[in-house]
Amino acid sequence: MELDIKHFSELTAQELYEIYHSRVAVFVVEQNCPYQEVDEADRHAYHLTLKENGKLLAYLRVVEQNVLRKEVTIGRVLVTERRRGYASRLLAEGIRVAEEQLHADKIIIEAQTYAMPLYEKAGFVPVSEEFLEDGIPHVRMLRTKA
Repeated sequence: MELDIKHFSELTAQELYEIYHSRVAVFVVEQNCPYQEVDEADRHAYHLTLKENGKLLAYLRVVEQNVLRKEVTIGRVLVTERRRGYASRLLAEGIRVAEEQLHADKIIIEAQTYAMPLYEKAGFVPVSEEFLEDGIPHVRMLRTKA
């Protein structure tokens, strides 16, 4: 497996295409949520991919503070094959990037409710009531650096 961590400014056109293609396939098509999936936050983020033999297995982005929230945020977490440990592995790397590259003391994530156990295992705790985002139940969660 190959882990790739790049700031937006370092991505090639091909890498960006693969990321956007996968994100739209999951967050717009699969989840039936018509919204502007590609946003300005992408330009202010590290993009992490986990691949095997060139095939994307998992992705997430780590967005700089004061872009989406005052805290660093992790979002757009996706896996192409669930229950294989890819999300946990990539999430751990995302947390490391947030803390080491962006000097984050706090990290916010808006987790789909069904995925809360994944984030709780990584040290995130709920800090909001459940809310709907694009018709999908979410909970805002916070991780504070130990």
